[in-house]
Amino acid sequence: QEHAYPADELMPLTCRGRVRGQEPSRGDVDDALGKFSLTLIDTLDTLVVLNKTKEFEEAVKKVIKDVNLDNDIVVSVFETNIRVLGGLLGGHSVAIMLKEKGEYMQWYNGELLQMAKELGYKLLPAFNTTSGLPYPRVNLKFGVRHPEARTGTETDTCTACAGTLILEFAALSRFTGTSIFEEYARKALDFIWEKRQRSSNLVGVTINIHTGDWVRKDSGVGAGIDSYYEYLLKAYVLLGDDSFLERFNTHYDAIMRYISQPPLLLDVHIHKPMLNARTWMDSLLAFFPGLQVLKGDIRPAIETHEMLYQVIKKHNFLPEAFTTDFRVHWAQHPLRPEFAESTYFLYKATGDPYYLEVGKTLIENLNKYARVPCGFAAMKDVRTGSHEDRMDSFFLAEMFKYLYLLFADKEDMIFDIEDYIFTTEAHLLPLWLSTTNQTVSKKNTTTEYTELDDSNFDWTCPNTQILFPNDPMFAQSIREPLKNVVDKSCPRGISRAEESLGSGPKPPLRARDFMASNPEHLEILKKMGVSLIHLKDGRVQLVQHAVQAASSLDAEDGLRFMQEMIELSSQQQKEQQLPPRAVQIVSHPFFGRVVLTAGPAQFGMDLSKHKAGTRGFVATIKPYNGCSEITNPEAVKEKIALMQRGQCMFAEKARNIQKAGAIGGIVIDDNEGSSSDTAPLFQMAGDGKNTDDITIPMLFLFNKEGNIILDAIREYEAVEVLLSDKAKDRATIFKGKMIPNYIIDSNLEMESMDQKLSENDSHKQNSEEATSASQDVGAVSEEPEEGESSDATDPESLSPADADSDSISISNQDSSVPGTDEASAPEPACTQGDHQPQEQKTETESNSKVNWDNKVQPMESILADWNEDIEAFEMMEKDEL
Repeated sequence: QEHAYPADELMPLTCRGRVRGQEPSRGDVDDALGKFSLTLIDTLDTLVVLNKTKEFEEAVKKVIKDVNLDNDIVVSVFETNIRVLGGLLGGHSVAIMLKEKGEYMQWYNGELLQMAKELGYKLLPAFNTTSGLPYPRVNLKFGVRHPEARTGTETDTCTACAGTLILEFAALSRFTGTSIFEEYARKALDFIWEKRQRSSNLVGVTINIHTGDWVRKDSGVGAGIDSYYEYLLKAYVLLGDDSFLERFNTHYDAIMRYISQPPLLLDVHIHKPMLNARTWMDSLLAFFPGLQVLKGDIRPAIETHEMLYQVIKKHNFLPEAFTTDFRVHWAQHPLRPEFAESTYFLYKATGDPYYLEVGKTLIENLNKYARVPCGFAAMKDVRTGSHEDRMDSFFLAEMFKYLYLLFADKEDMIFDIEDYIFTTEAHLLPLWLSTTNQTVSKKNTTTEYTELDDSNFDWTCPNTQILFPNDPMFAQSIREPLKNVVDKSCPRGISRAEESLGSGPKPPLRARDFMASNPEHLEILKKMGVSLIHLKDGRVQLVQHAVQAASSLDAEDGLRFMQEMIELSSQQQKEQQLPPRAVQIVSHPFFGRVVLTAGPAQFGMDLSKHKAGTRGFVATIKPYNGCSEITNPEAVKEKIALMQRGQCMFAEKARNIQKAGAIGGIVIDDNEGSSSDTAPLFQMAGDGKNTDDITIPMLFLFNKEGNIILDAIREYEAVEVLLSDKAKDRATIFKGKMIPNYIIDSNLEMESMDQKLSENDSHKQNSEEATSASQDVGAVSEEPEEGESSDATDPESLSPADADSDSISISNQDSSVPGTDEASAPEPACTQGDHQPQEQKTETESNSKVNWDNKVQPMESILADWNEDIEAFEMMEKDEL
């Protein structure tokens, strides 16, 4: 209210509102913004949960008075439905409840419901398809096919995007008596159900809205599908239609059969569900334990939740994606609430105070690491603790709500929360809607449904007497084997060797005894379903197909062998592996906001032991490859040298620049276009000799990140950087130094910049190019989020120059043995898999280009909001983020 209203979201670092079109485009992320005061609407019912009734009443008046839903703007149908339509309906639900109590909202006459109905009609044009699946986007003013709509050309949508409408649309129909909304949402759900893969009963991530063909055929419970499953079960609870429960049970049986590999939940292929589709999990699956609680299947919910909690304890927050051996895959954390949601439901189901401790940890981490003067800032990189100028509306709508409910006693609430069901955005819809205005006949449209032999179905309505018969320690007994799942090795039950001790003719092959040149060993591998593949780079890859094993026991032996080999390889490399480092541009006009992910060196100064890091201006050396004596030592002395990779050993480059007087070095990759987005973290190896004589720090930047510094030099000449183990905040960077007036007062600095530009015509002529360069800088400043995405799956590539024929990568491609999937990396893991980063691109709207000599917007604001690099992220955004 203080810093952002009436904007859609708060930008907590710069203390201002995010208005679409006035900030650099963030691609699909911005489709949630519609210039309709998103955060205020999304937070309405949260205010009542927090017993802020006076504030709620004032907020409702503001929404009624100020919010305009007839904007010429293209928005996400999915996000607008769950956040805005859901927010209006949730606000209406608690408003009429308060009015009935007789103290507050006596003036209220259904205004929020009328706005919800108006918005519902604005979303209906998106359903104008032959399949009934909605277009992913709609123009609030012009619909879809209008010449000015600027949308309607899309062919694909995610399963969750089309399948997460029924609660809000049905509630709107039940509240208003207008059946069309519920009919459209049901038709979309019916179509998805009919298009499920019949042999596996799974659905894919992305579907063609016209033909119904699956575009992405991988299936899981995370991004792109998650809330589809959630809404099937909750639609049964809210609407009482048995067909939704039958569908959910059918899908749930498939999930537990193929995707669930306790404590992991791994994506598989819908046509070949025994094959894992990827080796990492995204943070959105953290909602699933909460859904399992609603179903009543508590044991796997406890297991998965505990695994996620161990990841959080390691990184302070749940990374946007992490590998099966719990390494960071995508390092962002936009303050997602799904884990808090599951924590709340597990506490409700078990009454175990352990979950209160979990909630306490979440609150402490938020206050310690995410709280900033104007709110809570998303984490740009959970490894370095860097922030992003972003606070999504769901943080207040969901996170605050679930954490408050976790600790609230019944007397703390002014209404009974059990009378409501939570939407996927945690909005409250009253359960009495199931008997009100049943405008749609309840007919079972589920075809080819067969009874499944699954005792879990008896638990669809949880019964604590059945789940926890006189055993208050039940949940703890399930968690105990998982308490070290992240820090140590994955828990395993009794091995096949132990079960059949003395019964077999000879013990199974152990990883420590394996020799690739031994024919007998290769024959044993074949029997266990393990194949040996010689890669082009000289490495040897092990791949397990459990279905190709001679027997199920041999498949178990193969699984154990793979796990042993992974652990053995990890132990051998552990001492050589170093975490990523940071190159932070601290000079004008960056002042520490641009942080580049850098690869470490196995020689020179250990930045982890020198917390202050090394700070200095950068200089390009001659010759640029640094493989001979430096010919411009006067330019390099007391500076950080920039050089190109190639033509000699890294240690030789370091010695040459150290001799020239450099205080540090940055090696830039010579492979054009390389980036930490797509390449594994690179670690510079020594030359096989003693490198104790090298005392300066050396870091490696991929080509894309290196060009950021080179572009900055061309633009500003004097560029100062900080080499460190992790990004520093401004207070640390400028400790003991005069803080630039630019930071103290961005408006004054803006005037100074204008004056400088007016004196320098050539600079002014290139201002547009500077804008483009600045946006590129902003893109790479996001690199720490992606930098380790391949680290977990191919650590040999940390030192590609040293790869030899003895290096082994390991993968398993059959999920029939619990805890296995494809992998290309010898890291300790329950399961391994091939690394398949999702495709991404970043858009920059033409009307959001920054003009350096524009006095209207402060430079500080411009620099704080450069276009983010989310190239490995947009697919996930399309899937539901």
